[in-house]
Amino acid sequence: MTYLASSKIKFTVCILFSFISSLTFSQEYQLDSASTLSVYGTSSLHDWHITTTSYSGSISFTDINAGKIKTCSVTIPAETLKSGKSSMDKNTYKALKTNKYKNISFTLTKADNITAKSKGNFNIEATGYLTIAGTKKLTTLNLNLSTSTNEVKLTGEKTFKMSDFNIEPPTALFGTVTTGDEITIKFNSIFK
Repeated sequence: MTYLASSKIKFTVCILFSFISSLTFSQEYQLDSASTLSVYGTSSLHDWHITTTSYSGSISFTDINAGKIKTCSVTIPAETLKSGKSSMDKNTYKALKTNKYKNISFTLTKADNITAKSKGNFNIEATGYLTIAGTKKLTTLNLNLSTSTNEVKLTGEKTFKMSDFNIEPPTALFGTVTTGDEITIKFNSIFK
């Protein structure tokens, strides 16, 4: 009887430990409002940029101490991107077809080639689906990951062509001002 009771206790402790471990390693962090994302481009008149602080997302890890990301997704309401110039914003939303496609999104499919820079700091190659104006493409991002007790920070940038996503670069003043096809997205995403 003593052996049986001892086995049940060991089994219960193992189950409890497994449950606690899974909670620890699958903790999910939510995007904080201090996060920023900006898009930079050129035109025949001057360089330009648009920025949002109103986007949402989450990240989870299989092992946060090793920088192993399990899931990551980010959603940007396209019309939260602002330049400070209403005419430019209007042309941007038209190019992004926001009347039909409300959001820009990124969903991670894998994160590998993890290089530890120092404790809690990693360089990671992340691949996932980037969807802009209804066009979904597999995209690779080089990320800097910084982790602490209550916060995870992802920073990085990606340059690509608008035409890769079937976006016609915006024009203004009856076509006399043209926008360059290449843009760069820079982000500082803070998850808590």
